[in-house]
Amino acid sequence: MLAAPVAALSLTLTLAACGGATAPSTEPAAPASGGGSSEWTPVTIEHALGTTTIETQPERVATVDFANQEVPLALGIVPVGMSKMTWGDDDGDGVQPWTEDKLTELGAETPVLFDETDGYDFEAVAGTEPDVILAGYSGMTAEDYATLSEIAPVVAYPETPWATAWRDTITINSAALGMAEEGEQLVADVEQSIATAVGKHPELEGANGMFMTHVDPTDLSEINFYTAADTRSQFFDDLGMQTAPSVVEASGDSGSYSGSLSTERADELSDVDVIVTYGGDELIDALKGDPVLSQLPAVANDAIVNLDGSQPIGTAANPTVLSTPYLIEDYTALLADAVAGNEAG
Repeated sequence: MLAAPVAALSLTLTLAACGGATAPSTEPAAPASGGGSSEWTPVTIEHALGTTTIETQPERVATVDFANQEVPLALGIVPVGMSKMTWGDDDGDGVQPWTEDKLTELGAETPVLFDETDGYDFEAVAGTEPDVILAGYSGMTAEDYATLSEIAPVVAYPETPWATAWRDTITINSAALGMAEEGEQLVADVEQSIATAVGKHPELEGANGMFMTHVDPTDLSEINFYTAADTRSQFFDDLGMQTAPSVVEASGDSGSYSGSLSTERADELSDVDVIVTYGGDELIDALKGDPVLSQLPAVANDAIVNLDGSQPIGTAANPTVLSTPYLIEDYTALLADAVAGNEAG
C-alpha cells in the first residue's frame, strides 16, 4: 500500500514579468553542474523560514543536510558541494554507496564535502560559489538560514524541522531547479521500487510499527521515539504498515519529529508489533533485561529491527530518492522477519 499522493507544499511557481502564466522550464540541466537550458522562468518557493526566489537558472548547485544532494544527482546534476555523510557510509569517505554509483554513472568527481559535525561550514559552502542551496529536508534555524541566504538563495524545509516527507523533499528541491515535472517522475519511480519490494511481503500489511531511538541503555526510565510526524514513521505507511496507534497518541500534535514516554506507561505500547531502532545490541539486551520493557510484545518476541548506522542499511528507514531503490529489498525483508517473529510469539 503506497501513501497518498505528494502532500501539498506551500510552493508557487512565479513567472518573469513578461509572458503569461506558464509552468517553469523543465529542460534538463547540464550534468556537470546545474545549468544548460537557454530559457528559465523564475521560481518562487514559500517554506517555513521565508520565501525564496530563484531568478536565474542555477548553474552551481550546493546542498546541505542529509540527502538533499540525491535530488539533483537523480536529475543528472552534480552539486558543486554537498554534506559529508557520516551515516550509512561504509568506507568512511563521506559519500554513501548509492551516491558513489550515481557520480560514477554521470562520470563526475566527488563534489566538495561540507563537514557539518559542528553545524554548517558556511565558509566551505561560500567557497563553492553556489547559485542555489537546497535544503528541503533539513533542520536549520532561522539564523542559519539568514547566514546561508547571504551566500545564495536557500530552499529550506516546508513546514517542520526534520519532518519533510520524502516525496515533498523531491518535489521542493526539483522545483527549485526548474525541473518539477522530472521530480514527479522521480517520485513515481521510487514508489514503483517500494511497491515491488512490498509485494513480496504481504505479511507487512497492517502491522504496527514504532521507531525507538536515542534511548540510554543505562537509564531506561524514558522511552524515546520518532513521532508520527517523522519521515521514518511515515514510511511505515508506504510499506503497508502503520505507526502504532499508541505512538500516534503519544506523539501529540506539536509536529515535532521526536517524543518520549515514561517507562511507567510502557503498557500503552502493547499494540506495537515491530520496533525499529538504531540502538544496537547493547540496547536490545537492555530492553530484554528490563522487567517492564521486556514484557512488551515486540521485545518478548524478538520483533526488533536493529539498523546499523555505520552501514548503508542504517539509512533504510529514512527514504530518499537514491537510497530507497538501493535498500528497500533488504529493509522490507528485515521488517517481514520481525513481523513473523511477533506473530510466532
